[in-house]
Amino acid sequence: MKILVTGGAGYIGSILVPQLLHKGYEVVVVDNFMYHQTSLLDCCYHENFTIVKGDARDKGLIKEQLKKADVVFPLACLTGAPLCAKDPIGAQTINFDAVKMILDLRSNDQIVIFPTTNSGYGVGEKGIYCTEETPLRPVSLYGRLKVEIEQALLDAGNCITMRFATLFGVSPRMRLDLLVNDFSYRAVNDRFLVLFEAHFKRNYLHVRDAARVFVHCLENFSAMKNEPYNVGLSDANLSKRELCEEIKKQVPAFYFAEASVGEDVDKRDYIVSNEKIERTGFKTAYSLQFGLSELLKGFQIIKRNQFANV
Repeated sequence: MKILVTGGAGYIGSILVPQLLHKGYEVVVVDNFMYHQTSLLDCCYHENFTIVKGDARDKGLIKEQLKKADVVFPLACLTGAPLCAKDPIGAQTINFDAVKMILDLRSNDQIVIFPTTNSGYGVGEKGIYCTEETPLRPVSLYGRLKVEIEQALLDAGNCITMRFATLFGVSPRMRLDLLVNDFSYRAVNDRFLVLFEAHFKRNYLHVRDAARVFVHCLENFSAMKNEPYNVGLSDANLSKRELCEEIKKQVPAFYFAEASVGEDVDKRDYIVSNEKIERTGFKTAYSLQFGLSELLKGFQIIKRNQFANV
């Protein structure tokens, strides 16, 4: 089976691609390496690996690569609300138009497995878990584009969409602008953090579990197809304050306090049920505490100026 991965040198892709190769799949990655990352160098030895430096919006390039693909993982994305707000045209053309182009160009039997986001839930109801049936009310351009392209994918069929929780953990293409990664980096390096609207909750997912679930969906495609699935840690629906308390368990010198004035520009506040994906047999393997321990080791190596989207 041949898999085309756009944006395959990114935060998820640089973990997912080696996993796919290890399982015997042929993998073609299209990536423009916009962050000058070197995250797939360790795959270049593999005879089933092909790298194409190019833009996921290049119709001619994508059309040519689709001719050889059985499955498409469209990972190319301007990820996160701040980056999309900074470059709304890029967000529209990469996060929506490029994925819609794949739908228009693919044949009916080509599978698409797509990572969207549970940020589409926006602001949930207190104490009520968001399921795949919960109305989507995104509060950012990033969330809105993800919601719109997910609907286009589900309408087209022969696909699976995964509403990822906020990712965390170490990846060869590291990101420090994700909430857990950011807070734990500040705990280690600054030793303090001021929280705005510390009661806001969201769900979390280790980046390695994000990679694992692509394989799970592919191996169980016929039973799971044409449905959206929340994917996250079921024991990690945490407020920002609760997250800081978990970090403090591993960084005792960490001090955090809530600001009495001011507000968070990210208004997401919800808890999520991951029961639907769990009923298919998928279980997360990496806990929040494992990820924090991993991050603390990683922070001995990396510094902030190299590893953020904005």
